[in-house]
Amino acid sequence: MDPRPLSLTFIGTATVLLRWGELTLLTDPNFLHRGQLAYLGKGLVSRRLTEPALAVEDLPPLSGVVLSHLHGDHFDRVARRGLDRSVPLLTTPHAQRRLVGRHGFRDVTGLRTWQARTLVAGGDQVRVTAVPGRHAPGPFQALLPPVMGSVLEFGEVGGPVQRTVYLSGDTLDVPELREVPARYPSVDVAVLHLGGTTLPGGLVVTLDAVAGADVLELIDPAAAVPVHYDDYGVFRSPLADFRAEVDRRGLSGVVRYVGRGETAQF
Repeated sequence: MDPRPLSLTFIGTATVLLRWGELTLLTDPNFLHRGQLAYLGKGLVSRRLTEPALAVEDLPPLSGVVLSHLHGDHFDRVARRGLDRSVPLLTTPHAQRRLVGRHGFRDVTGLRTWQARTLVAGGDQVRVTAVPGRHAPGPFQALLPPVMGSVLEFGEVGGPVQRTVYLSGDTLDVPELREVPARYPSVDVAVLHLGGTTLPGGLVVTLDAVAGADVLELIDPAAAVPVHYDDYGVFRSPLADFRAEVDRRGLSGVVRYVGRGETAQF
């Protein structure tokens, strides 16, 4: 077993830095400031309630960016202006078309479900595989952009997998998720997008406390980190509710609560 830890720094919303060996990955870059509006499409906006723990210009050199979907609280205008256009960006085909055609990013891979791309830094590599996610139920999916979860497998080039991370993306607890633990029965860290995001009319489009605990039990990771729970007014399921549900189910030993600006090692 490689003794090097995986580190996770929580910046805010679903934005984290993952570091293992020589690799540094950024997820869902959201660097809007408190009070600024995130554009969610179809005329919907939401005002940011928090400050990101890090500015985009203060990011370390990146091996790649993993973007679950193209929404204003996951990839915003600050990130669009501040990120290097040549950084490898792994996302959905829907987001790829817009990031290349409209915004000039040069190395964007659109991954369909179960497709993968491997990134290499020095002697280390990470294989990023798109896994199922669904942002809204039934016909309401047409209102929101397609979303992917991701499984990240870290290891030395040519060697075995040494750390496995599951990123839920903005998904509901849908039947397709059952295929994730079937293919990846040993997950070291699960990063769960919570918040119970609720659109006008009461439509819930991300995991709330109960669904988040259900997915935690489904994936059954060695550790889990909740994110995406209090940064915008559309988040209606607070972290306290998830903590209470996890405690009720006897899962509190699995969950690591990482505050904005904090780094945890696994």
